Amino acid sequence: MSITIEQRRQHRLMTIEKSLAKRHRKETRFRRVGLAAVTTGMALVIILFASILARGVPAFWQSTVYTDVYFDPEVIQLDEKPRREDGETQLAFDERYGAWLTQASLINWQSLIDNAMEDALGVDVESRQLRDLRALLASGERFALRDQFIEKPSLLGQTVEVKLLASANVDVWIKGNIDRSLPDARQQLSPQTREWADRLSDEGIIENAFSTSLFLNTDSRSSPASAGLAGAFMGSLFMMMVVILLSVPIGVASAVYLEEFAPQNRLTDLIEININNLAAVPSIVFGLLGASIFIGYFGLPLSAPVVGGLVLTLMTLPTIIITTRASLRSIPPSIRQAALGIGASKVQTVFHHVLPLALPGILTGSILGIAQALGETAPLLLIGMNAFVANVPGTPLEQSTALPVQIYLWQGNELRNFFEARTSAAIIVLLGLMLSLNALAIWLRKKFETRW
Repeated sequence: MSITIEQRRQHRLMTIEKSLAKRHRKETRFRRVGLAAVTTGMALVIILFASILARGVPAFWQSTVYTDVYFDPEVIQLDEKPRREDGETQLAFDERYGAWLTQASLINWQSLIDNAMEDALGVDVESRQLRDLRALLASGERFALRDQFIEKPSLLGQTVEVKLLASANVDVWIKGNIDRSLPDARQQLSPQTREWADRLSDEGIIENAFSTSLFLNTDSRSSPASAGLAGAFMGSLFMMMVVILLSVPIGVASAVYLEEFAPQNRLTDLIEININNLAAVPSIVFGLLGASIFIGYFGLPLSAPVVGGLVLTLMTLPTIIITTRASLRSIPPSIRQAALGIGASKVQTVFHHVLPLALPGILTGSILGIAQALGETAPLLLIGMNAFVANVPGTPLEQSTALPVQIYLWQGNELRNFFEARTSAAIIVLLGLMLSLNALAIWLRKKFETRW
């Protein structure tokens, strides 16, 4: 009998050991699968960022021509820059100054650049070669030279070294982003222009310099080399201001009411269901809503940041409401019971005790919602923010574009060799802003976090 019991005990031990070994193998496999999933995800993220950085970082440096320009008084026949006289009205001064600017715009600034480039090359360019010479520089540089003189009229009669942007095709040629072995018929530059560009590059007259125009200029169709993100950045800034001013107060107030004060009935259940459903609605639907209501019904201006901000506010509200309610639910009931027990009212309990403790989660959810809105493109396309705008908006009511829309427009530009890198550079700027917002959310959570 004792042998039989011993055998049964050994059998049970063997069964337990097999079961444990099986469970340990499953746990090991699960850990390996999880590690493989995390590794794969991290590898894909690294590949994504590496490809964007590899394409975009070179675009922050642009082929630039450093040459001496003589501000010839025979060409610049311009009256003295107006100064406001004593007793003169602002309107009268503005009229005189506007007439002076018009006079400055009629000057042949391009001839000054042509003479400077001839001196840099050491050649006398014939009239038939003038087009090849001008292909070296961005077409908008004559306006940059004009603005430089308007800012400092004392340059008249002086020879000053100036920095001029090379054309987009020259930038592509110098950086080797186009196959040099292609026949002339498939090249974007004439043989003469390519020869001059190589000569200026070898002599150090054309250098790769940090592109301030990418950040200070607006988009340009006539001068692609000088196209920048200033207008799109200001448009996104105005939209985010509208989103912050509207979505955060409304979203937090709605969440506080629904979580702390609203009675539990069918109406509140219906509201909660709709909020959860709105959080899953595609962003393009909000664009259709904004186009039909804000533009079609209320008559707000097309392509204005205020309309984009209102559309993104509608899209961000569900996210802020849901995250705020989750933060409020995470506060222990004992906090509310203790406050009510010492005589605090319901409002005092919520605003003096619960809400401050839920602040880290509320801030985190709000910032993440704003960061998501910053990268949205589809709803902005439907309200006309993909229109070409050559000026920096001064108010949220002026026409503008946005950073994600600018990326979309540059990606479809026909000058692919130049704008492919430019697009990646704009993506880096946008990702930098979004990562900064995410880092701010993490920092705020760590700063105000309370451990129970």
